Amino acid sequence: MAFKILTDSTADLPESWALENDVQILGLTIQLDGITYETVGEKKLTSEHLLSKMEAGSQPTTSQINVGQFEDIFRGYAEIGMPVLYIAFASVLSGTYQSAVMARDMVLEDFPEAVIRIIDTKAASMGEGILVMKAVEAKAAGQSLEQVVALIKSLVPKVKTYFLVDDLNHLMRGGRISKTAALMGSLVNIKPVIAVKGDGRLDSVAKVRGKKKAQTEVVRMTLEDIADPRVVIAYAGLDSQEVARTLKDQLLASEQVNEVLILPLGPVISTHTGPGTLGLFSIAHENQD
Repeated sequence: MAFKILTDSTADLPESWALENDVQILGLTIQLDGITYETVGEKKLTSEHLLSKMEAGSQPTTSQINVGQFEDIFRGYAEIGMPVLYIAFASVLSGTYQSAVMARDMVLEDFPEAVIRIIDTKAASMGEGILVMKAVEAKAAGQSLEQVVALIKSLVPKVKTYFLVDDLNHLMRGGRISKTAALMGSLVNIKPVIAVKGDGRLDSVAKVRGKKKAQTEVVRMTLEDIADPRVVIAYAGLDSQEVARTLKDQLLASEQVNEVLILPLGPVISTHTGPGTLGLFSIAHENQD
């Protein structure tokens, strides 16, 4: 039976890719200088514009997708009998997942036969996106909705995510890391490596002296216990894009990797990490702590 895959704009997947693969991206919103911006569609806020504003001192904030928006979307699919799989942003980082669960329960009261599956990826950016890609590939290979759900749930704890962030104060302002972690990152020439833990929380897992050594360290950590030969690198800003190309070469020099995708970090995640951010995303053999 056919089914529809949904995700949200925190997955940082290109809209062109989503269109080609029949994935619907639902957009969180961003408040910037008193204006509310969409993060999907023709009038969306671009990462480039957002980052330039942040470099000039703006402090944007994000808003989750609300229950009413999810209810409208889920109800629309229920009315035509289309099963839905929503692959969601980490619940500990946003209320978006919980909004989806509440909306699903409301729709099921009117459409008890509706099939609405929701997965908390406990991931962000292309950590979430890489799971959407896996779901699309499994669906294209003929797997049923329940088979795809089982696959993605099995992969959720195996997603590895590492971030290098130039200014940890952005994460601190959004409540994503502690003041202590942000202070450590402000020390001269110390570059913390931020990981998304198994439950979706952000944590500093290494403290390295100097950007180059930090970049080498995230490559080493990514290759450690890697199970899937595809790695995704996301960047925020042109300088980070150049570094991403260098890291791609280093990853491809390993026999463990045969594909590296380089994509811009989307505006929602960039709001919380700021300019100069790099993220590396992969799937490991072992579950992440």
